[in-house]
Amino acid sequence: MFQAPKGTRDILPPESDRWQALVATFAEVFGQAGYGLVQNPMFEDIGVFQRLGEGTEVVRKEMYDFLDKGDRHLALRPEGTASVVRAFNQHRPTVPWKVWYLTPCFRYEEPQAGRFRQHHQVGAEAIGSADPDLDVEVIGLQHDFYRAIGLSRLSLRLNSMGSPGDRQAYAEQLAVWLDRRLGELDEADRANAVNHPLRVLDSKRERTVAVVADAPLIIDCLSDEAAAHFDRVQAGLDALGVAYEIDPRLVRGLDYYTHSTWEFAAGSLTSAQNAVGGGGRYDGLAEALGGKPAPGVGFGAGIERILLAADAEDALTETARGVDVFVVDVAGGDTGRDLTFELRRNGMSADRAFDARSMKAQMKVADRSEARFALLVGPDEMAAGTVTLRDLRSGAGQIAVARADVVAEVAARLESE
Repeated sequence: MFQAPKGTRDILPPESDRWQALVATFAEVFGQAGYGLVQNPMFEDIGVFQRLGEGTEVVRKEMYDFLDKGDRHLALRPEGTASVVRAFNQHRPTVPWKVWYLTPCFRYEEPQAGRFRQHHQVGAEAIGSADPDLDVEVIGLQHDFYRAIGLSRLSLRLNSMGSPGDRQAYAEQLAVWLDRRLGELDEADRANAVNHPLRVLDSKRERTVAVVADAPLIIDCLSDEAAAHFDRVQAGLDALGVAYEIDPRLVRGLDYYTHSTWEFAAGSLTSAQNAVGGGGRYDGLAEALGGKPAPGVGFGAGIERILLAADAEDALTETARGVDVFVVDVAGGDTGRDLTFELRRNGMSADRAFDARSMKAQMKVADRSEARFALLVGPDEMAAGTVTLRDLRSGAGQIAVARADVVAEVAARLESE
């Protein structure tokens, strides 16, 4: 018997009800701000993702890449932003282009809490404006989304990577500083210290963490323009009441970030994997992907990790609901078939049993459905031209309703609740 590959999982009802509720809330929060849904292919030319940065683990070790039958080198999407920016370059929409997405992402890594080889993200991107207030909007909406699904134990870390020139100058300064301490670093981080020094700041290895605690800070290297941008972002978050802490060692895992970078963490998750979403500004990415210069800002948030945090806070629990009506037909099934469609076409949710089961068996299914009402059709009802309406929630008994009036009667009862 086949099973899902390692690092993947099936999402089944009722768990999938929570996914639907999470995505619906995300769509509502960002839709109110003018963000529309974008759907990109799950695979792209590998070059799209190589622009994430040759020094990142995603590019060097984790991408699922392959040659197709036309000998094209493709890769499954490891994150959401690059595909959105590629689409922006290709279609040149009116700016600022504000979109949100829902996507599976693929990374060949050991599965961990809330992160699988195929995991899923919601995210948002705003492309075409360098205004720091757009950074504030994206961060503020992300914050409000978490609140809307019931997460309260959140912390926001904020940093600035400065302009591309600031970032490059800092990387050179950091490389010199690390070179003098190369022997003190964890052996696994020494190659990055030479070739990709910013990656060293991301290390979770104890020896390296202790060394970089005294490393120079990028916020001390910001140009006047970058410092003003960062000040404006902070002022905007303060005005919105979004709490944050400055973390000058937050560089995020991808090389395209400039200016604002941030990460939300769930205090309810005690493991090292407590990030529930993060992002930043990427003013050079459109050009790196072959397009005209177009500043942008955005984030991605892992659904599986968010749901772990929701579990820890008992949030997003009221998502599953039974149907309004369950139709039980032991008189041939014709009425059950037709009545369920009548109810649905009049705006009610309805279900029924199949396979000509007994009354007892069908009622068990009705109970499991958590329906508000049951409609019973047997030989007596068929002879009288009625349907028996039973209140499954209150246990207040049952009444006979004329077949022609039953849809209106159920609608009226649901309306009165």
